[in-house]
Amino acid sequence: MSSLKNILGRVFAVWAALVFCLTLLIVLIPIWVIGLYPEPKRSHIFQPIIQGWMSVFFFLTGVRRRFRGREHFQKGQNYIIVCNHASYMDPPLSSPGIPGANKTIAKAEMEKIPLFGIIYRRGSVLVNRKSEESRKASYGKMRDVLVRLRLHMCIYPEGTRNRTGETLTRFHDGAFKLAVETGKPVIPATLFGSGQVLPTHKSFYFWPHPVAMHFLPPVSPVGKTVDQLRDEVFAIMKQHLETAKP
Repeated sequence: MSSLKNILGRVFAVWAALVFCLTLLIVLIPIWVIGLYPEPKRSHIFQPIIQGWMSVFFFLTGVRRRFRGREHFQKGQNYIIVCNHASYMDPPLSSPGIPGANKTIAKAEMEKIPLFGIIYRRGSVLVNRKSEESRKASYGKMRDVLVRLRLHMCIYPEGTRNRTGETLTRFHDGAFKLAVETGKPVIPATLFGSGQVLPTHKSFYFWPHPVAMHFLPPVSPVGKTVDQLRDEVFAIMKQHLETAKP
């Protein structure tokens, strides 16, 4: 049974890659065109394009999505959304799933991928993690996204995919420093099932497993230190991941 699943997982991977590439070609033109618009209008147009694209992708690859807690987003308020990170499937699930225009933090190397790189240029704040200068610049850009553009900012505070087997790994301070400095509330968001779709320990493997994204009530940064806010959000997300039903 295990051997059969491995074979089917690679067959599904071929299909998922074809669907992704073909649908990417369809959305590339409008995504390129919106580069003519200034921010934040560009991001407000970009969001429904990405949402439509990912809806088609998930439907055709047999991955059922479920979202909960979108009612926590108040009209006229933008947030820092922090997500757990277990799989390469997390960005296609999380950023398009956020109700409203947003940007996410991403590795600068993604920009170099032919054709696909334009998606990251439009929807992300890019950072070269090996460069201290790039990290400082990306922090300033994220602050600009929140304060000047008034868009949501999606961040994975674990920094990279969790390969440990633990529910969550240690959070970095960046998202919570941003919240304390800007006064923007933090919405903890928990992702379920993405590691079953694209497991970290298998190459070229795809399995049509249900996924879910739960938005939890906003956490105010007012009157809290960076450490206090980080630890509070970590505890909330860890408990939810361990007790909630996707």
